[in-house]
Amino acid sequence: MAETFAETFSETSAAAAATPAPAVRITADHARRLALRAQGLLGSPDRRSGPQGVLRQLGAVQLDTISVLARSHELVPYARLGAVGRRPVEQAYWGRGTAFEYWSHAACVLPIEEWPLFAFRRRAYRDKGRVWGHRVPPEAYARVIDQLRAEGPLTSTALGGAKRTSEWWDWSDTKIAVERALAFGDVVVTERRGWKRVYDLAERAVPAELFGQDPTDAECLVRLVAQAGAALGVATRADLMDYHRLKGAQLAAALPESGLVPVEVEGWGAPAWADPAALAAEPRGRHRTTLLSPFDSLVWDRPRTERIFGMSHRLEAYTPKHKRVHGYFAMPLLAAGRLVGRVDPAREGGTLVARQVSLDAPKFVPALAEALREAADWVGCSDVRVERLADESLRPELERLLG
Repeated sequence: MAETFAETFSETSAAAAATPAPAVRITADHARRLALRAQGLLGSPDRRSGPQGVLRQLGAVQLDTISVLARSHELVPYARLGAVGRRPVEQAYWGRGTAFEYWSHAACVLPIEEWPLFAFRRRAYRDKGRVWGHRVPPEAYARVIDQLRAEGPLTSTALGGAKRTSEWWDWSDTKIAVERALAFGDVVVTERRGWKRVYDLAERAVPAELFGQDPTDAECLVRLVAQAGAALGVATRADLMDYHRLKGAQLAAALPESGLVPVEVEGWGAPAWADPAALAAEPRGRHRTTLLSPFDSLVWDRPRTERIFGMSHRLEAYTPKHKRVHGYFAMPLLAAGRLVGRVDPAREGGTLVARQVSLDAPKFVPALAEALREAADWVGCSDVRVERLADESLRPELERLLG
């Protein structure tokens, strides 16, 4: 442990010493608006490019099994575009050669153009030789590849079964083999069927002009750091590392060539970098009023969320019920470019139920009503019911606005 700390301290100190003095100083408010615009939540939404445009702008959309109003990957384009249909979202992510699934910030959907950029991670998995501690017989790996080549895209069930037993973690050799092939880049996920991954050979599913590219690790990292910087607008080292889960040494090596410029952000207390294109134009425009998935890239980095928005937000789905503060799937309420409250939603038939609601101030009641009504309409609910309101004095106005 002492050696690891010393190495980390030395690496951090060296990086700090090599950091050029910032030529630009911006306020915390300016940084907040840069972040919102970079994330597609300030300014007119690009409805023409739709969910595919959102994916390209963000560079990664996190996947998760939890489904409340909708799954998180559906909530992300909804937050930016409004009532976008499920079909356009599915088309943007799967089945049309526009995206692929891989390990980025977590398990994510990524634009297909980023396939070459993750060659460094695929090589790292190959060098490691196994995935998440699992070993798999070579013949099982070869059998999966041969079956996909002969039969086309298949789920793990169709390949022979995903589990040895009923326990979710007890993977079969087939499942281990196909996930290892996914990590290595021999297969890709081309679509989802009933939330099951559908695997295909990468050589067949990835466009040839992208599949044939083999950038060096250094080239991959420079481009990923630049992409993260553009998606964040302005960011600290920790922010940039977190976006695609890079290591400190990887970031330190790539940052000088990324094109990002050092800036000083009032009150941040840490060196920061910005996308030059973001600095070139004042962040102005229409703010979205919406509920955000806890896995939305605007808020998935908890320390950054607290630094920019002053909200300490945690997903409590895996917290024992009696210990939850804001609810199972509390969604931050974004209004006027700020996080102003939380809603823990659910659906009961044709009713959207706000099980628990908290607001920072009474003036945000109209924004809350707008967000609840829009979300209800989007998921096909005709009614909205608010169960627990942290400040019950707000209920009469809220119910009047909800109609």
